[in-house]
Amino acid sequence: MQGHEMVDQNDTVLRARTSFTAVLLSFRLWWRHSVIKTVDQAAVIENRREEAVISARYMFMLAMSAGIAVLGLLLSSPAVVIGAMLLSPLMGPIIGLGFALATGDFAWLRKSLRALAVGTLLAVFFTALIVAISPLQTVTSEIAARTRPNLFDLFIALFSAMAGAYAMIRGREGTVVGVAIATALMPPLAVVGFGLATLNWPVFSGALLLYVTNLITIAITAMVMARLYGFRNNLSENQTRLQDTVVGLAFAALVVPLGLSLVNIARESNAQRLANSAILDSFPNKARISQIDIDFDAEPIAVAATVLTPEITAGAEDVARRSLARIMQAPVALTLDQFEVGTSDSAAEQAQLSAARAREQEASDREVRDLVGRLSVIAGVLESEVLIDRESRRAQVSAKPLPGADLATYAALEKRIAISVPRWQITLLPPGGPLPDVTVADANLPEGKEGPPGRAITTVGQRSVDLIAWSAIRIKAPVRISGGPADVAVVRQALAAKQVPLIVEEKRRDTGTVAASWATPDTIAAESGTP
Repeated sequence: MQGHEMVDQNDTVLRARTSFTAVLLSFRLWWRHSVIKTVDQAAVIENRREEAVISARYMFMLAMSAGIAVLGLLLSSPAVVIGAMLLSPLMGPIIGLGFALATGDFAWLRKSLRALAVGTLLAVFFTALIVAISPLQTVTSEIAARTRPNLFDLFIALFSAMAGAYAMIRGREGTVVGVAIATALMPPLAVVGFGLATLNWPVFSGALLLYVTNLITIAITAMVMARLYGFRNNLSENQTRLQDTVVGLAFAALVVPLGLSLVNIARESNAQRLANSAILDSFPNKARISQIDIDFDAEPIAVAATVLTPEITAGAEDVARRSLARIMQAPVALTLDQFEVGTSDSAAEQAQLSAARAREQEASDREVRDLVGRLSVIAGVLESEVLIDRESRRAQVSAKPLPGADLATYAALEKRIAISVPRWQITLLPPGGPLPDVTVADANLPEGKEGPPGRAITTVGQRSVDLIAWSAIRIKAPVRISGGPADVAVVRQALAAKQVPLIVEEKRRDTGTVAASWATPDTIAAESGTP
């Protein structure tokens, strides 16, 4: 009887294994014929090769992305940093590196590594140069956020790289824009440059580890995805096994330090929770902690806390300091601020709200002081000459003439400041200066804009129109334009649309250029530099 049962069990196991094998075989056949065969491997490889080459465009876009990234980090502006992520061309050679590993194309591998190495060095040294000549060299929150990578950063790079590689293989490359933001390759490089320029080793090493984490994870993931989609491999079985071993060791080498970093962060979070309890134990039951900040890197560990309590407790700071030192097993420097509030929940909440408003006001004051300082430096005037409207968030300053500066320089300075403080309306009043000429061409030229029949403002001319309008609105002076009838007509229409007051002088024939100048004695004198 038992023998029959064992036979039945073996038959059941055999049937289950056979069924699972059949399902697995069916899936593999479906994947091979319905998925892999739909991928145009030659086109994908050709596109990836084009992005892994050192070119003038690659170097230029890399330098611009690095410059924008480091300025956004110094100004602690997330919007500017995101713009740098979108411009960065580093994703191309990194993905190319992964595909080269998958296909065993060593020539492609060398080109990708060369482009990646040159781009990395250019970005680091260019950002270090900007930081070295910049008056702002403090570690902002945006910089600090990229100096402590952990295991979560590796998983972010992993999932983002899977999405990016899939999009490139399946021809949906619009997704790569989101991947560029998620993996954030350029900002860590800019922080590496910051650490190099300021000789700050923790910042340098932490940001470099984050960059290497993103780089290796993206490359390895791209390699795995390429193999999964059946890209042809020129490697022998032994070479493939060796490559897989090296890749596994590289991934493990990242996991260990990032895992330790994550454990350290978790330990600090737990220490902060215990610190809350230790401080509250020094006060009556109705006390509350409004804010607590702990600097674990300081020696001794620095703790700053604000407590809302029904009564001021003498000696609470000493008691709390001893408790914190015992919990953290290290010396602690405690700064404890006590605010006496009522015992009701509403009183404590009101006091907490007042403290939050005070902190918000302090942050607003710092922002205003920083804005006033930058505007005074750019305009070459005293800080008292900068006009600030806090309620409307408007700032205005009249600039003094700067050596070698033209109207385009002042317009660019105003735009740069406005980008760094998006919640403010910035107005920089330039001194009078020569207005640019506006170029006009036949309307059927590709670079032209539509206008009156026969003539149109060129792309370069449109930039001149925008600068003339900006200057006229800031200086509040009419503009004189002169040129042929058709040329003047199209420029007049463009400036009138921008509400620029005009005085028009027509000449006999069109020359393709419309001259512009100020039309009042005061601004003409300012333009010439006479008092």
